[in-house]
Amino acid sequence: MDKKKRRLMMRTVILLLLGAALVYALYTNFTKDTANQIQMGSEAPNFVLTDMDGNEHKLSDYRGQGVMLNFWGTWCKPCEYEMPYMENQYHAYKDQGVQILAVNVGESNYAVNSFVSRHNLSFPVMIDKGQEVQVAYRVDPLPVTFLIDKEGKVIDRITGSLTEAKIQQHMEKIKP
Repeated sequence: MDKKKRRLMMRTVILLLLGAALVYALYTNFTKDTANQIQMGSEAPNFVLTDMDGNEHKLSDYRGQGVMLNFWGTWCKPCEYEMPYMENQYHAYKDQGVQILAVNVGESNYAVNSFVSRHNLSFPVMIDKGQEVQVAYRVDPLPVTFLIDKEGKVIDRITGSLTEAKIQQHMEKIKP
């Protein structure tokens, strides 16, 4: 009888611990989205990254222009889906004061260069090797796009793949 009680007690403790872990996981998952995001209207975190041609891009150098800041990965199918649309809209808006900056989330130069070549991308593509920019913008999952106005303020965060029409709408929204 004593062994049965001890076994029952041990199983009860284990079930309670598992239940507590489940509740904690659900709580943190549902509260992280709003608690960790950059606030709309706040200053966009500045960064300096080098593009695939060796040119440095500092976000603050784009003041006075709208910036569509896109975080992506070569393995991400929704990211790949939106790239041709971004390329088309880049050509349509770059002379109107709207820029596209694409930040890869730490992949190799070879993988990113292959992707850029395959899709004939001409907008600046940079690799966030140390993932400092990804952390500063609290990027998760991919793709994530931030719209930054001419004053350097974040006016929108879009998670998921964009259609060409949506990209055009967003470019109009941040056009100076």
